[in-house]
Amino acid sequence: MNTPPTKSGPRYDNFIQSEKVRVIDDQGENLGVMYTNEAIEQAAGVGLNLVEVSPNADPPVCKFLDVGKHRFEAQKKANAARKTQKTQDIKEIKMRPNIDTHDYDVKMRNMFKFIDNGDKVKVTLRFRGREMAHQELGMDLLKRVQDDTAEVAKIEAFPRLEGRQMLMVLSPK
Repeated sequence: MNTPPTKSGPRYDNFIQSEKVRVIDDQGENLGVMYTNEAIEQAAGVGLNLVEVSPNADPPVCKFLDVGKHRFEAQKKANAARKTQKTQDIKEIKMRPNIDTHDYDVKMRNMFKFIDNGDKVKVTLRFRGREMAHQELGMDLLKRVQDDTAEVAKIEAFPRLEGRQMLMVLSPK
């Protein structure tokens, strides 16, 4: 029941499970198919490890590499990919049903900026006091936002009323 710990990364040297492997030396030349033990000895003779590069091939492809250097390079590549990855944030724009035209224009400018950056935008329309009696004004305003952003954004969550506020979520096309 005592199983060895699973190693992350490619198998190398004695961890390679197949009997025969296709071997590529450190210069990138194909040495052909040979027994795994023989290939490990040749790699050790050069001062390197036999690393399984393509385990799903038949027979598996192995290369003469330095395992530590190979892992370091793979880690560096993964970190670089993570760095360039863009996460999608949700930005919120808050409005009131009787918003003035200039204020509306400023909010829309910000909304376009957020959408151009690839972020989702949550439009929150807050009703206060007797404004709850005129929810159609809020719905008209959200319809106007929808029409103004139709070219750059699609509606992810249609307008819905939650308590005293109406919500709508837009995402970039």
